[in-house]
Amino acid sequence: MKNLFVFALALFLNFSASSQILKPVKWSYAAKKTSKTEAILYLKATIEDRWHIYSQNMADGGPVKTSFSFVPSKTYKLSGKTVEPKAITKFEKSFEMNVSYFEKSVIFQQKIKLTGAKALVKGTLEFMVCDDQQCLPPETVEFSIPVS
Repeated sequence: MKNLFVFALALFLNFSASSQILKPVKWSYAAKKTSKTEAILYLKATIEDRWHIYSQNMADGGPVKTSFSFVPSKTYKLSGKTVEPKAITKFEKSFEMNVSYFEKSVIFQQKIKLTGAKALVKGTLEFMVCDDQQCLPPETVEFSIPVS
């Protein structure tokens, strides 16, 4: 009877581990004032080994590109577009096109002009993550970045 219990427990634990949701990307946020009226927002993706997320700057018809949407506010205004470092560009058979992506980590930056004493920048980002075997469905993440 004890062996049956141990077997059932092992089977349950194995099933639980294999049915966990994959979350190979973790996001973190920061803001740095560069003057009394300007700041830079940092949106960092930390990506597990073998996975990658896609650039904002890609042709249509491929994977979902990373995108950012900022909620309008009276305390700040966007200054330019969200910028990213140079991406890796390769031909991906699954999309039959050249794609640009990031591995390990990437920091996107958005400049803002401050129009209020304390700004709270809210918004959403959308991204898609793939490895050599699979792509996970696109994910939308809400963020809130205090600037003081």
